[in-house]
Amino acid sequence: MNLLRPADLIDHVQQITPEFLAARGLRGLLLDLDNTLIPYRSYQENTEVVRWAHDLQDAGIRLYLLSNATGKRADFWLSRLAFAGVGMAGKPHPRAFQRGARELGLPPEQVGMVGDQVFTDVLGGNLAGLHTILVRPLADNGLPHTRAARLLERQVLGRYGHRWPH
Repeated sequence: MNLLRPADLIDHVQQITPEFLAARGLRGLLLDLDNTLIPYRSYQENTEVVRWAHDLQDAGIRLYLLSNATGKRADFWLSRLAFAGVGMAGKPHPRAFQRGARELGLPPEQVGMVGDQVFTDVLGGNLAGLHTILVRPLADNGLPHTRAARLLERQVLGRYGHRWPH
C-alpha cells in the first residue's frame, strides 16, 4: 500500500452515500472540516452538508469530526453538524485516527477517512489502516503551507494516474 494514495477520489462529500459506503464495507466516517465539509475560514451555514450528515446518520452511518482546526472552530461546526469530534487533532499522526475509530466503536477496516489533503488526511488514514477518501478542496484559500502542499499533492496524485472526476 502506498501511504499517499487515496482509495477513492471524489469531487464532493455529498457523493458519499450509504450505498457507496456499503460497497466498501464501511460503517463509519472520520471527517475533516476545512475545505472538506466547509470552506476554510467560513462560518456561513451550509444546510446541504448538515442535511447530508443527518441522512448518513439516519442510515446508521457513524460520523466523527477529525480536524486540525482550532477547538473553537471545531466546536462551532460540531454544534451544527450534531455529531462528536475534535479540533487540533494532530493529523497525520496515526493515534488521532485510531482514537477517532475507537470513538466510533468500529474496527479500522470499517472506517473511512474523508479529507481534502494528501499529507494529513490520506497519509494518516492509511497509516491507521483506514479506507481513505480524498475530496476536491472546496476553496483555494488555505494557509501558505497548505497552498504549497497542493502543488506536491498534484504531483503525487498524477504519479498514480489519479485525476479529479469531472
